[in-house]
Amino acid sequence: MTSETRMVALGFGKFARADRIFALERITGEERGDGRRTRVWIEGVAEPLVASRTESTILRDMGQDAAVVGPELDEALDLAQRLASAAQAGRVDLNDLGRRARRLLSSTTRPTPPGS
Repeated sequence: MTSETRMVALGFGKFARADRIFALERITGEERGDGRRTRVWIEGVAEPLVASRTESTILRDMGQDAAVVGPELDEALDLAQRLASAAQAGRVDLNDLGRRARRLLSSTTRPTPPGS
């Protein structure tokens, strides 16, 4: 993907050379969580490593900015995942949810609706 030999952090002290990473896979469902975000296939390593960072963050670190939408999407997905988990457990903090949503919206180019 890139000819540079920069090192990419995968989380929890794991690093890989950017030019040796050949595939990334988002972990979904029950497997995702507790530091399990992305499977990373690395040339010369038989099994994929499990990264605690999202695939878009890893791609950005690899210099593949055109392949990623932006950090706002990562934050929005994280917020949605946390909200779904909290709702399922019967504990939703609407003040925290509103504060995080306003912060996320203010970091985008999209104007915040009046009165929000």
